[in-house]
Amino acid sequence: MEDLIIKLREFAEERDWNQFHSPKNLAMALSVEVAEIVEHFQWLTEEQSCKISSEMLVRIKDEIGDVLIYLIRLADKLGIDPIKAAAEKIEKNKSKYPANLVRGKSKKYSEY
Repeated sequence: MEDLIIKLREFAEERDWNQFHSPKNLAMALSVEVAEIVEHFQWLTEEQSCKISSEMLVRIKDEIGDVLIYLIRLADKLGIDPIKAAAEKIEKNKSKYPANLVRGKSKKYSEY
């Protein structure tokens, strides 16, 4: 992860893009890239979404790369370790969604 963070810092610095990489702008760009992933699935059925063509998979892969790049840049700008943040969130979710109560269910934690 640290190597990727450094590569992304260098990439932005080489292009003088840090002036544009405020947390606000990175969050907005992240949102746009996530929407571009959603766009590929927009009119598919559940079954179709599980059987993506190789051409579409390449496009989705690119968008996932963009999402990860913007997410890492945002976390870096805010001084957040994304791996640690995810691990901590998993622990919180274990409390919110005890396996014995939620197995096979999709309700929000406030409904249990």
